Amino acid sequence: MPQQPPVRSTASPSPRPRPDASMSLLTNVMDHSLDDGYAEAAARRGTAGRQGMPRTLRAKLGLAFGLVLAAVVVTIGAVEARISAPTVAKEREELIDRVESDTAEADALEESVDVLRDRVGEMQREALEKYGGEQAELVALLAGATEVTGPGVELVVDDAEEAGTDGGGPRESNGFSDTGRVRDRDMQRIVNGLWESGAEAIAVNGQRLTALSAIRAAGDAILVDNKPLVPPYTVVAVGDGDRLRSAFWESADGQYLRVLQENYGIQARISVKDEVRLPVAPSLIVRTAEPIDGAAGKSGSDTGKGTGTS
Repeated sequence: MPQQPPVRSTASPSPRPRPDASMSLLTNVMDHSLDDGYAEAAARRGTAGRQGMPRTLRAKLGLAFGLVLAAVVVTIGAVEARISAPTVAKEREELIDRVESDTAEADALEESVDVLRDRVGEMQREALEKYGGEQAELVALLAGATEVTGPGVELVVDDAEEAGTDGGGPRESNGFSDTGRVRDRDMQRIVNGLWESGAEAIAVNGQRLTALSAIRAAGDAILVDNKPLVPPYTVVAVGDGDRLRSAFWESADGQYLRVLQENYGIQARISVKDEVRLPVAPSLIVRTAEPIDGAAGKSGSDTGKGTGTS
């Protein structure tokens, strides 16, 4: 029996699977990276943003509101200031009037004090002349109760040009390190030296010295009867000019002044004057004692008692 040829199939071959068929989950994630719910929410926000107010417009409105608020605050402040201005001005005027009134009253009191001081000084001078006896003129001179005119000397003392701390020695013993300054103890020695050399009356910077005058220090200032002096210090003494100058330089106090010149640079010069004028002491302190009637017959303890006037 003859063999028949093989029968070929006419059906088309099945397609090959995709290479990424096993990666369907990863492919799905890449194709749909956003969840549907998130996508819907994002779409709604976009729609609302397009329908709502733009950001620039909101910023402009906020700025305008701030400007309006600031203008309101400034306006209120100006109104309040205008309302309170008359009150403040009135209080200021009252304060000025009060200060001027008190100043005028203080000036009047000061003038009254000056008049009374002059009157007291005149009465004291009259008392010295009346009850001073044979030494009335000397007592008045020592008390500074009379103006003095005559020949004399003028001694000008000033601080060193460059006051410093060099020198040391006794001038620093009291805690003063600036040895180039004239101190109260220096003025005391100068004045005492002039008295011992024969001066009849002395004034320092126009301040008349009496038997009760005090020269002391207050900080760096030199005080004469509690009145501060400013350098240079001009010491004017009445007396025989040539003899007074020579006697002063030869005295221990004159030698002391020379040491201050040579070692510490303190400036000093003395000159003879044909005529100098010393004023009356600004304040007089007069003390007298009078015996009490019948005191001679009492015990010794009572004889020393007296009445004091000043």
